Amino acid sequence: MVKTVTNWGRNGVADWLTQRLSALILLSYAVVMIGWIAMNPNMDYHQWKNCFSSTPLKIYTLLALLSLTLHAWIGLWSVSTDYITVRLMGNKATLLRLLFQGVCATILVAYVIWGILILWA
Repeated sequence: MVKTVTNWGRNGVADWLTQRLSALILLSYAVVMIGWIAMNPNMDYHQWKNCFSSTPLKIYTLLALLSLTLHAWIGLWSVSTDYITVRLMGNKATLLRLLFQGVCATILVAYVIWGILILWA
């Protein structure tokens, strides 16, 4: 039986698939951006701004940001439950793990909000 990883009512297979799908989205975004930069070697601020002013690229960038957030959350959750809980036994380990996960979640939410503000402001 596959163990639930994120406690969102899904199983480990769904988390595994989410990480793989998010990795593919991030890979495609990196290829597109590297290709665009390679095709515009003498890029200035105005070209960069014009590139990101298009709605399709804003949506694609937001999708990449959300994919990065999901990918990071599942990875950090797995690492924290595997290493903090296993290495430190008892109530202190649970408190430390929850504190770590809370800090990570707060940082990830802040990055998403910050990214949305940058993209759509």
